[in-house]
Amino acid sequence: MNFLIDNNLPPAIARALHELCKVDGHQVVALRDKFKQDASDIDWISQLKDEGRWTVVSQDKFTKGDAERKAFRECGLPIFCLAKQWGQEPYWSKAQNLVKWWPSIIDQSERISGGAAFRVVWRFTAPGKFEQLKI
Repeated sequence: MNFLIDNNLPPAIARALHELCKVDGHQVVALRDKFKQDASDIDWISQLKDEGRWTVVSQDKFTKGDAERKAFRECGLPIFCLAKQWGQEPYWSKAQNLVKWWPSIIDQSERISGGAAFRVVWRFTAPGKFEQLKI
């Protein structure tokens, strides 16, 4: 499974998660490490759809416009949207909490077929349950 960390999260967190996931054969990539800086959301979403086996993790609410929402709805990729509180937390707290959530994100990504969007709340309680979103 491949995971793309959107531009609204630090690339260093993506790189750290990548190192932690190597043992299970997963790849974690920061969006800015895979695509050009000026790549539109629709462009990178389309490319990930074509490649297959990608999951997107983002703090974005995907409300920029109808075209973007439509692209996410139709891409067939699992999308994990971090709840609003994530954006208010400092770097190290965010990194620590995402590592706590990560096994649940992997598990959910592997269990679903096709696309779906999930909210990742700040407070982690085992086994890590997600709220399904409508984009």
